[in-house]
Amino acid sequence: MSEERTARLTILIDPRKKALFERLCAEEDTTPSQVVRHLIRRYIGERLGRPWTPEDTADGAAAARKAKTRR
Repeated sequence: MSEERTARLTILIDPRKKALFERLCAEEDTTPSQVVRHLIRRYIGERLGRPWTPEDTADGAAAARKAKTRR
């Protein structure tokens, strides 16, 4: 599934972890951004119990979690 728009996410990380992360990404011929996007998609899928879709929003995800806990 392609993503149409992008938004910036700024994080703070230990410089040594960043350097190692970048080196490991380079060894796999991938970018740190690609790896982080993959990790975020996996996290969302685990939390929602299904893959992300473009219709999902922050409010919709919260409603889905509430409905899931009421069952």
